[in-house]
Amino acid sequence: MTALPPGSTIGILGGGQLGRMLAVAAAQLGYRCHIYAPEQDSVAAEVAAKFTCAPWHDQDALIEFSRDCAVITYEFENVPVAPLARLPQAMLAPGTRALEVAQDRVREKRFIEEVGGRPAPYLPVDHDSELAGAIARVGAPGILKTRRDGYDGKGQWSIKQDHEAQGIRIPQSGCVYEERVRFECEFSVVLVRGRGGEIRFWDSTRNTHEDGILAHTELPAPAIVGSQVEEARALAGKVASALGYVGVLTLEFFATANGPVFNEMAPRVHNSGHWTIEGAVTSQFENHIRAICGLPLGSTERMAERVVMDNLIGEVALDLVGHLSDDRAHVHLYGKSEARAGRKMGHITRVG
Repeated sequence: MTALPPGSTIGILGGGQLGRMLAVAAAQLGYRCHIYAPEQDSVAAEVAAKFTCAPWHDQDALIEFSRDCAVITYEFENVPVAPLARLPQAMLAPGTRALEVAQDRVREKRFIEEVGGRPAPYLPVDHDSELAGAIARVGAPGILKTRRDGYDGKGQWSIKQDHEAQGIRIPQSGCVYEERVRFECEFSVVLVRGRGGEIRFWDSTRNTHEDGILAHTELPAPAIVGSQVEEARALAGKVASALGYVGVLTLEFFATANGPVFNEMAPRVHNSGHWTIEGAVTSQFENHIRAICGLPLGSTERMAERVVMDNLIGEVALDLVGHLSDDRAHVHLYGKSEARAGRKMGHITRVG
């Protein structure tokens, strides 16, 4: 692919904060962005040149949107795949195969096993009658997760004893039951893959979650992460190559006594990579734009020995004066109109 010239329009499927930060990065390189999202209240649209508000399955609207774009990417992994079949597939970066894998947790785990990775022991659960047997075979404690549409701890049930499964109703789309992993810490591998197949990795952060939501990332990560990151990177590179991936891809892992255990993948820019805006030579957002536009990738080198990022969740984000009283804080607010419990409203990064 010839590099897209400045002034070209990048289409972004999804209107949330990741789309917002992608649009800002694109504007810095001279590109225009066109947001497509079903919700009128789009924080990405606020910083983009154009906005189409239409349902995902509105084929006419999607096709008209695509005619305005030189390349199309997405900011979250739950964009329905079927409507995208009508679009020119060469325009999509990454392609739809990454979406198909990431949207089904069982399919995702099987794919990881096929390329040599190791998820936690698991079994699919498609009916209420199968749950007790899955718990008996996999063991308890464990976690029951919906196969589709789960994120930030949603669609999950912690099961400490087998009797706690009584009364749980399996949704029509099915679930997966997996063993609760004993781990020392969680970490992620964030990479970018260019159109020519070049792969670059950012340093892996230690990730801390609260109520299923990422709350804190920090560098340097503990020594156990350093001892396991090469194996995790090797798997992430295989995943990216097998998918023919273009752009930023994230794999999350548990660091255990027996090596890295795969948790889940996100075919997009990722919350645990927000630190790269100030903390790396090239941010995940800029490198995603570079990759999908056929530009040379930027350096992923860390800018300081220590970097920490904290998510601003709920009403705590509204205290802008308080956050800025720390003169080393880089504050990012996403422009969301309503602060509520469990909602990511922004983040703060501190470098050095």
